Amino acid sequence: MKNIIIFASGSGTNAENIIKYFQENQKAEVTHVFSNKLKAKVLQRATKLGVTALHFDRSSFYETNDVLHIVKDANPDLIVLAGFLWKFPENLIQAFPDKIINVHPALLPKYGGKGMYGRHVHAAVFENKEEVSGITIHYVNENYDEGAIIFQAKTKVSDVENADDIAERIHQLEYDHFPKVIEEILYK
Repeated sequence: MKNIIIFASGSGTNAENIIKYFQENQKAEVTHVFSNKLKAKVLQRATKLGVTALHFDRSSFYETNDVLHIVKDANPDLIVLAGFLWKFPENLIQAFPDKIINVHPALLPKYGGKGMYGRHVHAAVFENKEEVSGITIHYVNENYDEGAIIFQAKTKVSDVENADDIAERIHQLEYDHFPKVIEEILYK
């Protein structure tokens, strides 16, 4: 059984989808969900699904090794960022080389970098009248959205009426592909 840890900052729909996917196939399990926001709904979702849910603050993430030690004790085979908005610290990246992945709601290298997440990405895609958008699953390195690309999936967005329509299509791609890509990475 492989161990997965998820880091998330928001509502946690992707985290919930991943947890349920692995509860059903029993090849791996999500053992912990970490969030930088105490009131993030992802923590409630994780607890409801029987997954250890932990909150941390900026100091314990960036200035100490507290989070690093907890993650090491959990012995993850893979660390998954699912809507996690903080830049991942170097101590964690070095401790888990090629074991940290992220999903980005656009086709990198377009619409990546600091500040490009969620609604900001979808609004930029809409404003630029892109024909297609999609998701990029990539390894995490020391720079926002610059790690090696593992997988991309596309969807047509030229017929949408607003950025929210794009968000719905992107979320569906994430739900469909992210758990499967995680499984492929774990068992390659």
